[in-house]
Amino acid sequence: MDTVKKVIPKTLMYFILIFTILISIFPVLWVIFSSFKTNAQILSSPFALPESINFDAYRFVFENYNFGLYMMNSLIVSVVSTVISIIIYSMAGYVFAKYDFPLKNTLYALFIITLLVPAQSRAQPIFTLLINMGINNTLTGLTFVYISLGMAMSLFILRNSFASIPDSLNEAASIEGATFIQKFWKINFPLAKNGVVTASILMFLTNWNEYFFASLLTTSESVRTLPVALQFFNETFAFNYTRLFAALTVIILPGILIYSIAQERVQKSFATSGVKG
Repeated sequence: MDTVKKVIPKTLMYFILIFTILISIFPVLWVIFSSFKTNAQILSSPFALPESINFDAYRFVFENYNFGLYMMNSLIVSVVSTVISIIIYSMAGYVFAKYDFPLKNTLYALFIITLLVPAQSRAQPIFTLLINMGINNTLTGLTFVYISLGMAMSLFILRNSFASIPDSLNEAASIEGATFIQKFWKINFPLAKNGVVTASILMFLTNWNEYFFASLLTTSESVRTLPVALQFFNETFAFNYTRLFAALTVIILPGILIYSIAQERVQKSFATSGVKG
């Protein structure tokens, strides 16, 4: 009887997990497999496996459209904005975690509360600011916007990571005459690596998939990013599902691969503290 009571909850748990996995990955796998089919095969047998592996749709997308340029633009703005953000917000998270100063909690709350502000409500002031600065319709302007968008999430993760590091390490470093930069860069930053990696990955994926500001702030093809190009492909390949799915596959695979590689580090940032033992 006790065995039955243990088996039923486990069976139910595994069933829920398997069901969740299937409904999560099935749309992605369906898009990937459909990119190797013809239009006729997709319409007649949408859930069947492709009869053969054919890369003609991928070849067409890259040869007839500036897909490589769109990918490079997305990579540039995502990587640059992530690197700059991590440098700035890791220092800010360290200060909020380790130092006391007037209005500390108020300032932190104001930074974090920006998560609740819809992007549409910030569109007009951001658009006007970039025009006045002369960097509208440039990758530089889009990078600045992405840096600001990652503030709340990054501060929340990094502050908690630095707060988990014992204050005794900073006290010992101060006795030895360490400066602010030395304590941050040589002691605290390496110990907060799980939080840093997590913030970096989440920020990169957010910037890689961001569409609203990319479509609002860029108008020329030379600065078009992949999410904006996706809308273009939706219109261009409205009746050519094979090429549309090939474009979708190229866009979504990098984010999936990056997270798959680093998912263990992301999980550790929520499960472990800055110091072990």
